[in-house]
Order: sequence, then C-alpha cells, then structure tokens
Amino acid sequence: MLIDGGGEKGRILLAHGAGAPMDSPFMSQIAEAIAAGGLEVIRFEFPYMQKRRMDGKKRPPDRQPKLLEYFTQLIKSFDDDRPLWLAGKSMGGRMATMMAAHPRVIGCFVYGYPFYAAGKQDAPRIEHLLSVTKPIHIFQGTRDSMGRKEQVDQYPLADAVTLHWLEDGDHDLKPRKMSGITQDEHMVDAVESTLEIINDYHRGIIL
Repeated sequence: MLIDGGGEKGRILLAHGAGAPMDSPFMSQIAEAIAAGGLEVIRFEFPYMQKRRMDGKKRPPDRQPKLLEYFTQLIKSFDDDRPLWLAGKSMGGRMATMMAAHPRVIGCFVYGYPFYAAGKQDAPRIEHLLSVTKPIHIFQGTRDSMGRKEQVDQYPLADAVTLHWLEDGDHDLKPRKMSGITQDEHMVDAVESTLEIINDYHRGIIL
C-alpha cells in the first residue's frame, strides 16, 4: 500500500488496472497530482497483483467477487469520518463504480473505463451504471478501444454518471501526436476536474 498526501480534504482509494501495478507511471502521476491538491491517496493492489509482486509471475485478475470483497474490506479498514472517494484505472475504476453504493463512499472517479472488452462492443459492462445514484465521473479518451465516444454516447447511463471526454485519447488517455495534444495535458485536465469536484463537495456545494 502506498499513501500520498496529507488528506485535509478527504481520502481517495485508488485501484490499479488489470495489468499494471499500483506504482506504474500512470498510477503514480495521477496519485501524486491528486495528493498535491489536498487529498490523501491510498494506492493498493488486489490479491493477484500482490502475488505477482512477490514472485514476478503474471496472473489474470481475480474474479469479480474476490476483487469486490477485497475492496469492501479495504473500505472498512478506514473507519474515521474523513470523506471517502473511490477511484481507479480501467478495471480498478470499474470495481470502484460497483462499490459506489457503499454508505461510506461519496462518489467515484474513473480514468479510462472498460465499457467493453476490445472488439466486443456487443457485450457492454454497464448494467450497474444504468441505475447508480452516487456521482460517478469517468474521464475517457474519445478513441478508447474499450469505450469509444460514438459507442458510449448511445448508452442510457444514469444521470449520476458524468462523462468527461478527452479528445483523441486512448485507454491510457494518450492522444496521437497529430492531435497536437499530449497525454500529460489530458491527465492534468482529468486531475484538475477531479479536484474541482472534490473542492465543491468540501465547500458544501451539492454534487
């Protein structure tokens, strides 16, 4: 577990994606930038990634019930009254949104949601997003192979789900060079929006 920041404005549990650990460059950049805005950011690894760290062997992610159970126990381990948010990259973000109804959770942030497996647009992973009531903010590249804008715009997502589109970004929010935009610019935009939303909550503005 890695802890970034002091947390005067709250705490975020930040979950990794399916293939990269909690200290990947993407995770580190997001965590450190959010922490600089006054949040305590808790980075953690699901059991399968912990095993990979111990022996170096790549493993597929644990099944969803195990991932959610681990997330639940982690939430329970923070029993103070500090405002709690969930966040994640790809798979970790999807698990975070599935935990949104937990009474301790205020809302969720996702950096690249896996709306469907690459090439499988006919099997969207959105059932719970049709009825969520807690605020969920998804930062998505318009050409994400797991959730392109033209496809996702057709989904009848709940009003609580807000999509923040990042022009020409892929699943790592990285645009092509020809776009004239950089991945760093997209990540800065995503973090600034995240902090603005949390600051509004901190100031008592209804989300």
